[in-house]
Amino acid sequence: MPPSEKDAPGVIALPPLIFLTVLVIGVAAHLLFPVAILPHLPWRILGAVLALTAGTIALSARAQMKRAGTNIHPTLPATAIVTGGPYRFTRNPMYLSLCLLNLGIGLLLCDLIPVLLTLVLATVLQTGVIVREERYLEAKFGEVYSSYRRRVRRWL
Repeated sequence: MPPSEKDAPGVIALPPLIFLTVLVIGVAAHLLFPVAILPHLPWRILGAVLALTAGTIALSARAQMKRAGTNIHPTLPATAIVTGGPYRFTRNPMYLSLCLLNLGIGLLLCDLIPVLLTLVLATVLQTGVIVREERYLEAKFGEVYSSYRRRVRRWL
């Protein structure tokens, strides 16, 4: 990389901030204009399962990144391609977990608007974060990343 380029993917915003923005919009919509999903109990159970799954995936992904000795923060340089744990199934377990958590919260609220906003979250993460990270990792790690990218799906 030329010295003038920063060794980072240049994401549009920090993914947790993107998640929190979508979550706040979803909760506000729920409070102001609720669109109920019925019956409540099965959706709330599914929502709880998705939220717990999201937490498990995120913690596992974080542990794998720490174990590999690479930076978790997307504004810092990547030092390794992580391929263990949840990275065996998805190239983006952290972002997948944010989407699952948002979906789970929407289902816990039994409200269609926060559930549908998960699509907005996934789209913003994909276009503003993931595509930029993929371009950066391809440039930095070359065939190592290309090979991983061919073996493992972006989401699931």
